[in-house]
Amino acid sequence: MARKKIREFHSKNLIKEHLKRIASIHLDTLSAQVTESTDFVELTNQYPWVSTTKLVVKPDMLFGKRGKSGLVALNLDIAQVAQFVKTRLGVQVEIGGCKAPITTFIVEPFVPHDDEYYLSIVSERLGCTISFSECGGIEIEENWDKVKTIFLPTEKTMTLEACAPLIATLPLEIRGIIGDFIMGVFAVFQDLDFSFLEMNPFTLVNEKPYPLDMRGELDDTAAFKNFNKWGKIEFPLPFGRVLSPAESFINSFDEKTSASLKFTVLNPKGRIWTMVAGGGASVIYADTVGDLGYASELGNYAEYSGAPNEDEVLQYARVVIDCATSDPDGRKRALLIGGGIANFTNVATTFSGIIRALKEKESKLKAARMNIYVRRGGPNYQTGLAKMSALGEELGLPIQVYGPEATMTSICKQAIDCIISEA
Repeated sequence: MARKKIREFHSKNLIKEHLKRIASIHLDTLSAQVTESTDFVELTNQYPWVSTTKLVVKPDMLFGKRGKSGLVALNLDIAQVAQFVKTRLGVQVEIGGCKAPITTFIVEPFVPHDDEYYLSIVSERLGCTISFSECGGIEIEENWDKVKTIFLPTEKTMTLEACAPLIATLPLEIRGIIGDFIMGVFAVFQDLDFSFLEMNPFTLVNEKPYPLDMRGELDDTAAFKNFNKWGKIEFPLPFGRVLSPAESFINSFDEKTSASLKFTVLNPKGRIWTMVAGGGASVIYADTVGDLGYASELGNYAEYSGAPNEDEVLQYARVVIDCATSDPDGRKRALLIGGGIANFTNVATTFSGIIRALKEKESKLKAARMNIYVRRGGPNYQTGLAKMSALGEELGLPIQVYGPEATMTSICKQAIDCIISEA
């Protein structure tokens, strides 16, 4: 499961649309998104309610504590909203040690209210944790002792009986309303493959639930089955994260192929780099380097999977090698070309793409004093490993090759020993 954050605007729209479909619960929530390209005349034409009601405006940038940071404005008219946005759009703010410009806002009706409730659902390995409190709002952390929590195993269904401990202390006249709402939201959570959802707070307006603030995360590996339900969903980068040119290239390349190609630079000056087949294996390699005490030397996180063809692997490998060999400083570096034991990926084919890239980048690899460690198993792995071994002799590059008889973690230790041998 890959948890990807989505904007509050999209979280609220998904919950509203599918809560009605699944649980016949209609939310009266309204929201509009404002970015640098927004024309406020067009906005009022598309959303007439923005010019007839008082409004709330706040950044929609995947960070919390907006109220405590003075980034929420209440009870404004549309002209005041436009001015609020104008003075803050593109302005850098620092949140939690991360600094970045604000590029996206959410605008909603201002809803006066007295009571604030808290609801969160978290998907876990064996089920879901559901939490509820009658003391929601910006002080929820100070009132965490009042949060009630249940764990619902995967094989169990959400019923009013299961929900009862969460709502037991609510007044009788609203207990059923909130109980039905929690069960309906949980049904949407499961149906749309949310991995996390938090409403802090939601309130009641005319005896109907009304979410005021919301955070959501989706399991993006379920995109194939939720294409129509999710619609044109956006997975923004975390606040403060800006893609490098190399990362942007791989990201756009990934969007155009049926394979999976991931690349994140962790430390441009790192001396241990990875080019790993398989999402699980890529995490093992990165975690192992960290567990052995050399996370600071890990240059990147990389993963290719889904049986990419030779040309796709070639283009991917070029980018990884260029980043791994940039700005040589005379010290040894290590490149881990690894993976688990493939089920259907033709190892010889993917290695052919990598070998072509290694040949192209021979001079860069030598200038960076790159030591290459290869470990792989799966269809045609013997052919692929033999080609890798022959390449080392042909180019005079230090390439060590291992099959499935070697553990994935063992070559991480060799790579570390290599870079510290000169220390």
